Amino acid sequence: MHRQIAASSISAMLEREKALFTQRNPESRRLAGETQANWLRGVPMHWMVDWGTPFPLFVKQAQGATLTDADNNQYADFCLGDTGAMFGHSPPAVTEVLAREGARGLTTMMPSPDAAIVGKLLADRFGLPFWQVTATASDANRSILRWCRAITGRQKILVFSGCYHGAVDETFVMLENGKTIADPALIGEVRDLSQTTKVLEFNDIPALEAALADRDVACVLAEPLLTNTGMVLVEEGFHKALREITRATGTLLVIDETHTMSSGPGGYTAEYGLEPDALVLGKPIAGGIPAAVYGVSAEVGARIRQYLETRTPGHSGIGTTLSGSRIQVALMRAVLETYFTKEAFAPLLILAARLEKGIADVIIKYNLPWHVVRVGARVEFLCCPKHPKNGTEAVKVIHQPIDIAIHHFLLNRGVIVTPFHNMMLICPETTPTHVDQLVQGLAACVAELLN
Repeated sequence: MHRQIAASSISAMLEREKALFTQRNPESRRLAGETQANWLRGVPMHWMVDWGTPFPLFVKQAQGATLTDADNNQYADFCLGDTGAMFGHSPPAVTEVLAREGARGLTTMMPSPDAAIVGKLLADRFGLPFWQVTATASDANRSILRWCRAITGRQKILVFSGCYHGAVDETFVMLENGKTIADPALIGEVRDLSQTTKVLEFNDIPALEAALADRDVACVLAEPLLTNTGMVLVEEGFHKALREITRATGTLLVIDETHTMSSGPGGYTAEYGLEPDALVLGKPIAGGIPAAVYGVSAEVGARIRQYLETRTPGHSGIGTTLSGSRIQVALMRAVLETYFTKEAFAPLLILAARLEKGIADVIIKYNLPWHVVRVGARVEFLCCPKHPKNGTEAVKVIHQPIDIAIHHFLLNRGVIVTPFHNMMLICPETTPTHVDQLVQGLAACVAELLN
C-alpha cells in the first residue's frame, strides 16, 4: 500500500512555510505594498501573483540558472520563466547580440541581412520551408489559425481538452458531459466558442475520426503532448492516426512546440518524426526577448500564395508592427546557432535524466502514490499514481494543496519550480549540484509531511 499524506500535515506545512516566506523577504513585502498603488493586483502582469505566496517575490537579478531576490536570497531556478529562459537567464550568446546590435537599431519595418540566415536555420531545424515572425506564441497561433481558415474555407478548429495555446480565445474550451463549452474562467469572451471550436480528449482516436468526418474543421491545433495540466503523454499510435485522419479529411495539422521544444534541437516534431502542415514556436526562441515564429509546409505555402492572389485589398489582421524586427531576428540567429544543436542539448538531457531518477528515487523511498515524467530537458511529477491519459483526468490531480505546500517548502530553501504545475527545466547553466539540491529538498519536504 502507498503511504498517504494527511491533509492536516499539508495545511500545517503550508501555514508554517508562508510565515517563513514573510520572515525571509521583508524587502519584497515592502515593494509589494508600494506596487499595489499603481499596478493591477500589484504586479505588471497579473499571473505574477499565481505563485500563491503571501506577496510576490521581487527578483533583483537573474543569471544563468540562478535568481537573486530583493532581499539577496539566491535560488536554483528550474522554472526558467516558464520556458521563456529555457537556455538560462541572459545566456552569453544573447547578451553579446544585445550589446552589439542594440546600438545599430532595434526595429525598422524592413528585413535585416540576418533574415536569410535565420530562415535557413529554422527550415533546417524544424523541417518546414516557410516562416514568419510574431511577438508571442499566442500571436503565432492566432495567425496560423487565420491562414488555415482562409485557405481551407472552413471555419472550425479542433483542440484537445486540457491544452494550452496561449491567449487564443478559440482554444479556451473544455468538455462537459461530452459537450464543448467555454472555459468558465475565460475573461470577457462574448462569442459562443462551441460555434468555432471542437474539443476532444487527447489520445481518443475514435472521437477524432468522428469529429473530422464532416470535413468542416480547418485545422487541428495540437501540442505533441499536453503540457499545461502536468504532462499527459501521447499513447502509442495516436500521432500516426492523427496525421492519417487529418490528411484523409483535408484537415491541416498544426503542432504547437512552445512547451515541447525541450525535446531536442528540432523539438518533439523532429525527435519523433511528426509531419505537421504548420508548426509554432515561442518563448525562448529569442533568448527571452518577446518573439515567436510559425512555419508552414511547401504545400501550405503554395496555397497561401494562391489565396493572396485573389484576396481583397485591406487589413489582413495578421502581423504586428514590432514583429520580425532586427533585434528579434538577430537574437533568433544566436539562439538557433548556439543552443538549438545536438551538442548543446546532449548535456541537458543527461542532467534531466538525473533529475528524473532522483525524483523517482524519492517516490520509491517513501512509497508515495506519485509518478514522474520527462520530455527531453523538461521534467514533471504528479501527485497521483498513474499517468493521466487525457486532460480531463489530469485536471483532477493538479493544483492540489500538496503541490502548493511543496512549492513553498522548496522556495524557502532556495529552489524554484513552476507554480502552475510541478514543471522543472534544465538549462545549460544548471549543474548537478542544483539538481541534487532540488531532489534533497523534495525528500526533506516529503519526510516532514509523513512525520
